[in-house]
Amino acid sequence: MLPQEIIRRKRDGGTLSGEEIAGFIEGLSKETISEGQVAAFAMAVFFKGMTPDEIVALTLAMRDSGDVLSWADVGKPVADKHSTGGVGDNVSLMLAPIVAACGLAVPMISGRGLGHTGGTLDKLQSIPGYNVMPDNAIFRRTVDRAGCAIIGQTGNLAPADKRLYAIRDVTATVESIPLITASILSKKLAAGLGSLVLDVKVGNGAFMAKAEDAEALARSLVRVANGAGVKTTALLTDMNEPLADCAGNAIEVQNAVDFLKGRKSGTRLEQVTLALAAEMLVNARVESDQAAALARCSEMLGSGRAAEIFGQMVHELGGPLDFMEKAENYLPRGKVEVAVLAERDGYLNACDTRELGLAVVSLGGGRQRPSDTIDHGVGLSGFSPLGTRITKGEPIAFVQANDEAAAAQAAKTVAKCYQISETKPIAVPAIGLRIGQE
Repeated sequence: MLPQEIIRRKRDGGTLSGEEIAGFIEGLSKETISEGQVAAFAMAVFFKGMTPDEIVALTLAMRDSGDVLSWADVGKPVADKHSTGGVGDNVSLMLAPIVAACGLAVPMISGRGLGHTGGTLDKLQSIPGYNVMPDNAIFRRTVDRAGCAIIGQTGNLAPADKRLYAIRDVTATVESIPLITASILSKKLAAGLGSLVLDVKVGNGAFMAKAEDAEALARSLVRVANGAGVKTTALLTDMNEPLADCAGNAIEVQNAVDFLKGRKSGTRLEQVTLALAAEMLVNARVESDQAAALARCSEMLGSGRAAEIFGQMVHELGGPLDFMEKAENYLPRGKVEVAVLAERDGYLNACDTRELGLAVVSLGGGRQRPSDTIDHGVGLSGFSPLGTRITKGEPIAFVQANDEAAAAQAAKTVAKCYQISETKPIAVPAIGLRIGQE
């Protein structure tokens, strides 16, 4: 069928067959379909939506547009986790070695920062020598030896997604749930997973600020991934404040090192990380229930085994052999530190998490243009959790920058992000709804 007829049918609210969708994506990949036609298709989907079967077909067609990895020889359950993005969300850095210590193989394909959110690859590139784009042999060797490898999307994994996303980005169709679903899952399915856990963020620091929108996305992702044959569940987690007590690149890597050494126990970060890790073990059928899985993950964290695996992964991918012992010697840090001081007595009532993320970007810790170079040493640290009792003049955060003017400006921005009230706010649970296969 002609591309324009496929566009017409979707424009008019019709349902496309798997063959029609596969043919359109093949044309997109081979560039026999024009950018205008792809844009028209994306806009038709944005307004008319897709059925679950259509989204499965779109996801599989995009997955099959390039290489699909196989881990048949790895001898372990192959699993991964995906986050929809937030501020201070460095969970992947700790979760991968924790579940690897529990017997899973984790070939984690991650991305760079997007907008106000931090990117796992940008964080890992804070580590001297760490290769986020290894060849396939090194990738496989690392998964085999360490149990996990966190790398970037290679050029031939779901290439159709790259072209479609670039067109969506400039045609105001990014927010389409069917297109978001296919974009996320096509890359994950191309990695050859047996199971997947999704961390869908909700709140003022998430792309989905409203709970109903986050739930709709999570249900779509879970439905389609299971429909494509990958056991998948999702947790909705709070992003109305940073998850870690810092935001930046090297700063979040150091935070992960501290976490793996047991220095972040009792935090929201630990709660979310271990919950997602336990979910992975259950989905992979390594443990039969959440309680047993959570106990096992906690054991691997507490024993130091997860820390050993993280260090091994770093070394296998080109980083220092003694990184876990001397991380602070290897990670860059801003030359200037400025405290953000509370302007009055009271409780930290709320914060504008998105603006905190943008403050990191303005310091150079993120990109304002695709060609921008990341400054890995800058960022924000020492966040006090919401609900903390603060006295006037007490630090609520710290700015790490490379010049006084940038630090001062960022400190003003961060101070404005926080609301201080006389009454203690009601605590928001870090973990909300769990969504399984329907």
